[in-house]
Amino acid sequence: MPHLPEAKAARPAGPCPLVGLVVDRVDWHARELARALRHLGAGTIPVRLQRCELTTRSAFGVRIDGFAERLPDAVMVRSMSGGTFEAVTLRLGILHALRELGVTVWNDARAIERCVDKSTTSFLLARAGIPTPPTWAVESPEAARGIVHREASEGPLVLKPLFGSQGRGLRLIRAPADLPAPGEVAGVYYLQRFVAGERDGVFSDFRVLVCQGRVVAAMARHGVNWITNVKRGGRPMAAVIDRELADLAVRAAAAVGADFAGVDLICGAAGRPTVLEVNSMPAWAGLQKVTPTRIASVLAADLMAALDGRKVRGATA
Repeated sequence: MPHLPEAKAARPAGPCPLVGLVVDRVDWHARELARALRHLGAGTIPVRLQRCELTTRSAFGVRIDGFAERLPDAVMVRSMSGGTFEAVTLRLGILHALRELGVTVWNDARAIERCVDKSTTSFLLARAGIPTPPTWAVESPEAARGIVHREASEGPLVLKPLFGSQGRGLRLIRAPADLPAPGEVAGVYYLQRFVAGERDGVFSDFRVLVCQGRVVAAMARHGVNWITNVKRGGRPMAAVIDRELADLAVRAAAAVGADFAGVDLICGAAGRPTVLEVNSMPAWAGLQKVTPTRIASVLAADLMAALDGRKVRGATA
């Protein structure tokens, strides 16, 4: 397994923390994180979860891609490729195992599971008293049509893939006839009250990056379409958010148990903010373009501080 370009230089003689970066490919985000971790004296090795093994014949019960018979000191999950339900379950199981073995994992499998499944995110946000649009998730097409028939009189709903990101597969639903067949939504209808966030023909919302209970950076996303994701043509704009938005973002990340997260918020017609989604594996290339904060450096410093704090607690236990 090849190291990241920065990894060799990041491993000076003598012991140093070694961080596994879980990636599908060594992209800009991975290189930024590796560079920031190297600056802090940590080594980095890319980890493909599909190449890891759970084996009870090994010393730890798992073998981690690129780490031979040792464990990483910490793991940061940058991205995780899709696959069959069984394959994804095994990959999450590897992350669960690492946490059980005492490895610092950001974000751990629990947070990823809670964010990847939008229905669980919605449940946890509502349970924590965080403003979020009314949401329904059902398997029955009849139940979905009943929800739309009952609720659409108050305004359209948004149909989202239960597992999805970057604005892919979103549909506005104004009538039961707008609902697709079950096969087009993998058998699950996840419906959420549509919040327009539109003023003078411009749609906008906010992405707030949270780490360790504080806001690292924020941006507004503007678009001529209601889907404002940067990957869908939304324009990132620098934003200074108020305390209410910042508090909601921090609370949303805490509600799903994320060490760091990208929180999407929108202000409706009355100007009140509401949390739409929480992303446990957020990209930040668009956000980095509009903020002077070196995002990878903040994430790396916080990860290393958490690792150091865990070592101190272990030594004094």
